[in-house]
Amino acid sequence: MKLTLNEKVVSLSQPILSAKGIRKAFGGLCALGGVDIEVSPRMMTMLIGPNGSGKTTFLNVVSGFYKPDGGNILFEGKEITGMPPERISKMGLVRTFQVPSPFQKLSVLENLLIAGDRNPGESFLWAPLRRAWINREREIYETAMRNLELLNLSHLKDEPAGTLSGGQLKLLEVGRALMTGAKMIMMDEPASGLNPTLAHKVFEHLEKVKKEAGLTFLIIEHRLDIALQYVDYVYAMANGTVISRGKGEEVMSDPRVIEGYLGSAE
Repeated sequence: MKLTLNEKVVSLSQPILSAKGIRKAFGGLCALGGVDIEVSPRMMTMLIGPNGSGKTTFLNVVSGFYKPDGGNILFEGKEITGMPPERISKMGLVRTFQVPSPFQKLSVLENLLIAGDRNPGESFLWAPLRRAWINREREIYETAMRNLELLNLSHLKDEPAGTLSGGQLKLLEVGRALMTGAKMIMMDEPASGLNPTLAHKVFEHLEKVKKEAGLTFLIIEHRLDIALQYVDYVYAMANGTVISRGKGEEVMSDPRVIEGYLGSAE
């Protein structure tokens, strides 16, 4: 069913992800003390804060790797609190990790193809019925090629994933997420371990994916000098709570952020 213009405007004005009052403790350690975060669709939102502020714990709770001790999480208006990671991923909310883990010996293209949503030709039941699934397999291949072009990886499609540079591996992870039908991707430090030139390239491609594929991003990043040039909205965390939110320049000039984050940054 197609949305009317008014329905599209309303849907874009509502958060794609809404987390309210999220609490998580490990023994006597309070990692999240009632975190409220909303992410707008087709935007790149960033979480900042010193080590131990709760950023990664928050991503782990939202993506289902940890169950929260309190609060609720909605994705596209649907309750996902406490759901297992695989169910959340199938709904279109996909998590990537700081260290990419592709199939090293498979080609770049093959890594995308095996991540494709619903590959009927790999089923023992459907494999003999080629006519029933050949069109779907062709669609997956064409989607993979479009994603490689979008991420500027098409010239490397036949190269083993293990030969890619650090920046290319980060983009390959995004490509694999796109193949699952992701609507929103959560990333932990996409610029980690990259020199400034490559870090800018990664963010440029993330911005391109956001604009051309209509994707939403929630990113943890410490390379503020680079990331702030690309993100649309920023949340600053410290000691398991959100201490500031807003546009990048607003958050970075907030005295609470200067004291709680910049003042303690290593």
